[in-house]
Amino acid sequence: MTLPSIQYLLDLSGTAFFAISGALVANQKSKPDWFGVTFIGFITSIGGSSIRDILLGSYPLSWVADPNKVYVIIISIVFTSLFFNLFLKMKKTFFIFDSLGIAMFTILGTEKAMMMHLSPLIAAIMGMFSAIMGGVMRDVLTNEIPVIFRKEIYASACLLGALVYLLLNYFNFSRNICLIVSVAVIFLVRVIAVKYKLSLPHFKRE
Repeated sequence: MTLPSIQYLLDLSGTAFFAISGALVANQKSKPDWFGVTFIGFITSIGGSSIRDILLGSYPLSWVADPNKVYVIIISIVFTSLFFNLFLKMKKTFFIFDSLGIAMFTILGTEKAMMMHLSPLIAAIMGMFSAIMGGVMRDVLTNEIPVIFRKEIYASACLLGALVYLLLNYFNFSRNICLIVSVAVIFLVRVIAVKYKLSLPHFKRE
């Protein structure tokens, strides 16, 4: 029996977290039924990777090819229902896991695009899409301002981390070094930006 890789376990962990966050947001917005919450949880978890795979022409989609992701999402939704009040009190903890989740999803998405021999810029964009588009779709469906339009640094942190990964890979650093450093960059940029309320310059308008 072959043990799953660390990257695969992190992928499943990120999937679980985004399912939980989607369920929490859905329930706080409109008190939907189980189907509604589960649907938002699915969209939040697999929305980004699905858009990436469609754009890359990679079929079947990652969650279709790997039913374990579907099981993880369902279990996460049930788990959220059982410990809903506890999760609401763990906002700081969720922020940490959210930051780690988008960091890992960014790099995994970038690597997948690289394996398809796309240009580095496109690979970085695909990595960013993997991390943020599920949250964007969740926000649209729950009538929230999409996360990429808020003042905090989010998508740009993912794009920066993807570019760092590509740069390290270009200079032939080991995969583990590339992974650890780029994930750390995304995480630290996100944490520092939120702590000190940093944001990108506003687009000029009359």
